[in-house]
Amino acid sequence: MILTGPFITQEVRAGRIIIEPFDPEAVNPNSYNYRLGKRLKRYDQSEGRFVELELPGNGYVLSPHRMYLGHTVETIGSSVYAMSLIGRSSMGRLGLFLQLSADLGHTTSCHRWTLEIVATRPIRIYPGMVVGQVSFWCNAGTIRPTPALYATFNEPCESRIGAPE
Repeated sequence: MILTGPFITQEVRAGRIIIEPFDPEAVNPNSYNYRLGKRLKRYDQSEGRFVELELPGNGYVLSPHRMYLGHTVETIGSSVYAMSLIGRSSMGRLGLFLQLSADLGHTTSCHRWTLEIVATRPIRIYPGMVVGQVSFWCNAGTIRPTPALYATFNEPCESRIGAPE
């Protein structure tokens, strides 16, 4: 069962959902709008690795068909609810896609989330712009704490599969 906007606000006030900073104006009927943080990583094919940059105030133009990693401004989490982070339809209609492969936020995780970003055309993004939304879902069954692999990162974090120990 998905939580309604008013119930999300209620659960934030009760401390069962963490959204920091919280803006009541960002609450939707079934979600909360999150913003893009100031750090971005772009995959550099010639170097075979991600290169980190800080988004300037006047924005940064994403290149088409290139993968980027960003992060949320907000720390988002819950020890009660599962989360789903997705892009906004208005951004998708511009050709900006977020969280295409990994939109599930596990219950007990709480941090600034890494965002998977792909643009289909040149698009200027800005630090602090609203790019997506998070919804909260009730769990059925026993909640087990999430292993803290990615939940320990507050900046964009590339895959740890095959990473050196």
